[in-house]
Amino acid sequence: MWCLELLLPLLLFISDASCQWNVWLPRDISAMTNSCVVIPCTFMYPSGIRPSRGIHGIWYFGQPYPQLFPPVVFKSRTDVVHESYKGRTKLLGDLHQRNCTLLINNIGTEHSGRYYFRADLGGANIYTYPDFTELKVLDQPNIDVPEEIVSDESLELTCYAPDNCPDMTPEIQWMYTDYLPDPEFSTDLVEESNTAVLSNTLTFTPRPMHNGQLLGCRVYYPNTTLAYERLISLDVKYAPRSVWVNASSEVMEGSSVTLHCEVDSNPPARIAWMFGDQELLWDTASNVSLMLDDVTPANEGIYTCVGDNGYGIMNTSLYLAVKYPPYEPVVNDSITVVEGTTLALHCSTQGSPAPTLTWLKDGQLVGTITADELSVLTIVEITPQGDGQYRCLAENEHGRASSSLNITVEYAPVLLEESKCTVVREGVQCVCMATGNPEPTIEFYLPDLNITINETDGRYNFYTHTDGHTSTGMIKLREKGERVDNGSPAVNVHCSISNAYGRESILLELQQEKKYMMAVIVGTIGGVAVIAFIIAAVRYVGHNNKKENGNPRQDVVLENPALYYSAVKKDKQNLRKKVGEDGDYQSVGTMAGLERQELNYASLEFIGARSREGASGRRDDGSNYTEIKAK
Repeated sequence: MWCLELLLPLLLFISDASCQWNVWLPRDISAMTNSCVVIPCTFMYPSGIRPSRGIHGIWYFGQPYPQLFPPVVFKSRTDVVHESYKGRTKLLGDLHQRNCTLLINNIGTEHSGRYYFRADLGGANIYTYPDFTELKVLDQPNIDVPEEIVSDESLELTCYAPDNCPDMTPEIQWMYTDYLPDPEFSTDLVEESNTAVLSNTLTFTPRPMHNGQLLGCRVYYPNTTLAYERLISLDVKYAPRSVWVNASSEVMEGSSVTLHCEVDSNPPARIAWMFGDQELLWDTASNVSLMLDDVTPANEGIYTCVGDNGYGIMNTSLYLAVKYPPYEPVVNDSITVVEGTTLALHCSTQGSPAPTLTWLKDGQLVGTITADELSVLTIVEITPQGDGQYRCLAENEHGRASSSLNITVEYAPVLLEESKCTVVREGVQCVCMATGNPEPTIEFYLPDLNITINETDGRYNFYTHTDGHTSTGMIKLREKGERVDNGSPAVNVHCSISNAYGRESILLELQQEKKYMMAVIVGTIGGVAVIAFIIAAVRYVGHNNKKENGNPRQDVVLENPALYYSAVKKDKQNLRKKVGEDGDYQSVGTMAGLERQELNYASLEFIGARSREGASGRRDDGSNYTEIKAK
C-alpha cells in the first residue's frame, strides 16, 4: 500500500534510534462521510524488550487511558470493539514491523475526534502513546474564501476534498460559474503528514454585480453515488456605484418635503445630506431620508447626498426650488422736488418665480414692465404733471404685493384760463385762478386807482380760496365809472400770482355773462307774450259778459285789478345798452364809474264797468279797455 511505502524510510531511520516509546501519526486527517480513511501509524518501543508472545495493538477513541474505558476502535487480540466501529475497522500495518496503520470504512460525522494507539508487547510491556490523530469527517467540501473580496481585483477560490481513502479517488467540480467573467480552473494534490488533499482553484475578477452571487463546489467519487456540495455567497466589496436622489422639485413656501437618498455600495456607505458646506443629517445605511418642514425661501438651493464606505465616495445633488408670492416691494421714500429735477425711482422685491414689476402713477401705467427683482423708473426733468402717487406692483403666479410713494413737485405759479372779468347783475366780477406749489398768493391791482387788493374789502368783496395746489381769488366791482364808446363799462384789473419760485402779473380780460343776458332776453320776450295773452283774455271775457247781460253800458269790476310783472324794460333804448344788435356782450366802462343798471316795472290796471261819471277810460262806443300805466 502507498501509505506503507511512505513509512519504509522512516522505519529504517527508527531502527538506529535510541530505544524509546514513540509513535508517528498525522496530527490532523479528514475524510468525507460514508467514505473511508486510512490513518498512517508507526510506533517504537525500547530495544531491550523482547515480545514473548508477539506484538498486539489497540486503537482507542477519545481517551488514551484504558481505565477511563474509552471506546475501542480496533483490537488485534479479539474482535471486541465498540458497536459504532463493528465491521468498519481494519489494521493495514504489520505490528511486528512496527506499522500500526488503521483503515476505517463507512465513517460518519460521529466518528470525528481523537484516535490513540496502544502497544501490547506482553506482560507489563503495555504502553498507550499520548500522541493522537484528529479525524474530521466532512459532509461537504471546504472552500477557501479570502477574507475580503474586492470588486475589480482578481479573486481565487479553492475547493478542497480529502484524498485519504485508497479505494476511492475524489473529483472536484465548480457550479454556477456561467455568469462569471473569464473563469479559470486549476487542480492540485497536496500531501502533508502522510495525508493527501485534492484541490481545485477558481480564478476570476468579480464585479459589483457579482455581490451576493452563489457559487458551488461539488465533490464526487466516480462509480459511486457519493457526492458532496457546498454553496457560498460572494461578498464583493465595492465603492458606491450609484447615488439616487429625488428629482429636482418645486415646493410652496410653508409646505413640507422629503428628500430621499439611496446609495448602492458594499459595505453600506455612510450617507450624509449636505446643504452647501453644512451637514444636515447622516447615517450608515443603504438609504437616508431628509425631512424639511415649513420650508422658507432660505431652504432653496442645492442639496447633495454623499456616500462613502471606505472603498470609494460618490455624491449626487438636486435643486430644491421654493415658490412664494412676491414680498412687499422696497421703494424710495416719498420726496419733494423742484420742477425740472431728474429722478430715479427704485423698486426691489423677491419672489419665486421672479415677479414682474410694474410702475403705476395714480392708477395708470408708466414706464415698462420688468420681469426681474429690480426695476428703476427714470423721470427726466419732472413737470408739475409728475406730481402724485407712484405705486410699484409686484406679481407672479402665486400672488401680488405693492408699495407706494408720493412725489411732490414744487413749481412757479401758473395762471389758469378760467381767470377773467365778467359782467354780472351786481356789477363786474373778476376771478383769478392759479396753480403752483407752494400754493400761490393772489392779489388784485387796479392801476387806475393805484390800489392793491389783497384782503377783504367792503367795496370790492375780495375773496380767496385754496384747493390743493390751486388758489382762487375773486373781487366784485360795484362803483360807477367811465364807459367806452359802445356803452360798456371800462375794466382795468391786474391779477398778481406768486410763490417761492416765481411771480407773475396779468391783465384780466372782460367777458359778458352770457347766462345773465339770456335770462334778460328770455324774460322780456316771455313778459310781453304773457301781457298779450292777458289782454286778449280780458277782452274776450268782457265781450261775453256784454252779450249775456244785454246792457252794453254796465261794467264789471274785477277783483285784484292791479297786476305787476317784472322784467319789462322801460324802452328799447335801455335794452340796447345791455344787448347789441347781434346779441353779443359789449364792453363795460371803467369800474370806478360803473353804474348799476336798474329795472323799470310796468303795472297793468284792469278797469271794470262803472258809472259814466267815474269812467275815465270809457270810449264813446261803450267798449271796455285796459290802461297801461308806467310806474
